[in-house]
Amino acid sequence: MGKTILIVEDEQSIVDILSFILVKEGYDTLEALDGPTGLQLALEQNPDLVLLDLMLPGMSGFEVCEKIRAAGSTTPIVMLTAREEEDDKVRGLELGADDYITKPFKNRELIARVKANIRRVSMVAPPPPAAAPVAELPLGERMHIDEDRAAIFKDGVALDLTQREYDLIRFLAARPGKVFSREALMEHVWNYEGYVGDVRAVDVAVRRLREKIEDDPGSPVFIKTKRGMGYYFGE
Repeated sequence: MGKTILIVEDEQSIVDILSFILVKEGYDTLEALDGPTGLQLALEQNPDLVLLDLMLPGMSGFEVCEKIRAAGSTTPIVMLTAREEEDDKVRGLELGADDYITKPFKNRELIARVKANIRRVSMVAPPPPAAAPVAELPLGERMHIDEDRAAIFKDGVALDLTQREYDLIRFLAARPGKVFSREALMEHVWNYEGYVGDVRAVDVAVRRLREKIEDDPGSPVFIKTKRGMGYYFGE
């Protein structure tokens, strides 16, 4: 069975273009021209990915994204944004969107982002049986990664992380002290091969991750910045 993409966009011409591109690549599509319908389809039809415009009648894309995540859905959400809406991109990522693509978009970029986000989900292993032995990676005295259950514990309490946040700290923690540029993290964690576009999503993810794992996000001890170079896990 092919993968299904839900397109939530109020301009029919853009919906037609997106649907044409995606169907040509072998995807099935669902379409919604307003926020409430998009939310309903996202929760009832469980698509493999949602392409979500921000300016929608009935309910904004921000609200749709927030409600999808509040319902416990981990379906990848790729926002459709205007070029000048930098603040909107950051807000959408902070509400739980996985990525964004700027209008007007190129066909190759659209397909690359769709494939990468679907591939990321397919690479997530299912949780092991309860009786399975636990593989752990210590992150100092107060924190450790339970690799079998894809969970991170701090002071014995499981942290509420998104899959992307877990993937990010897991990747860096496995290579303590090694600095990775934003472009490299987009390749290794976001699964974008040869990525050369906007890397602001990395900064947003790091900021949100620090707020969850650091005692003082302003003075991080786990996810550190190497000025002008990138990020690394503190040894």
